[in-house]
Amino acid sequence: MKFQIDHDYHIHSNLSPCAKDPEQTPQGILRYAEKNGLKQICLTDHFWDTAVTPALGYLSGTYRNNDLACIRSALPLPQSERTAFHFGCEGEMDLSFQIGISPAVIKQMEFVIIPTTHLHMPKLTVPEELTLEQRAILYVHRLNALLEADLPAGKTGIAHLTCSLMAPKNWPDHLRVLEMIPDTVLTHLFRKVRERDFGVELNFPVERYSPEELQTVLRPYFIAKECGCRFYLGSDAHTQKECEGAPERFERMVDSLDLTEENKYRPFT
Repeated sequence: MKFQIDHDYHIHSNLSPCAKDPEQTPQGILRYAEKNGLKQICLTDHFWDTAVTPALGYLSGTYRNNDLACIRSALPLPQSERTAFHFGCEGEMDLSFQIGISPAVIKQMEFVIIPTTHLHMPKLTVPEELTLEQRAILYVHRLNALLEADLPAGKTGIAHLTCSLMAPKNWPDHLRVLEMIPDTVLTHLFRKVRERDFGVELNFPVERYSPEELQTVLRPYFIAKECGCRFYLGSDAHTQKECEGAPERFERMVDSLDLTEENKYRPFT
């Protein structure tokens, strides 16, 4: 059976500093889910745990004020007969590969997603300057560090693995970074993803790529699929407009990878 578009496990409310839409509230997010027949959704606002000190003692604006009290102010989340609304967070890994969520807080989350491609934040996730070759090496090291971290099996997602923020200055640069990572290295990493029972997020702007560029973006996901990894959908929506465009993008990603229900990550079952 074809992979069903029935969930979205990466959504921000306007509690995230980078989400400015006043309509992007839990109620607005639930309306988006109900309108599009989504049975499971998860709120994943940006979060850095105050119990964890970042490597250089520096937090970007995205994380500076988003402590546990902030993101928990969204609770209780609205529910409906058609849609279950779960509470999670999008954490972060600093430039020392430390994850900004303490074990005690992880236990309070229904789902945790961690990006390894947020390489646009000097002093928090990267040194000031890196070449594309250095970014490719760092991509591998960060993903490997995530796979060694004390995170829960079955409840951890790896956010936007092919995000352009891994090399943010010029749009084609992230494609060059991906091309520098050999199949053998990706295979080793994705076998570990499967062993840890972490989910691989599907989240990339399929409509922005030429056919050749899309093949570069799809390569890691095809390798992940071959390694037995399981996938979940994440819009990373910060606004109601981004929510509206998500279902069509989900369909195109699923079709591009020819996914079935057996390929689905299920953190809430």
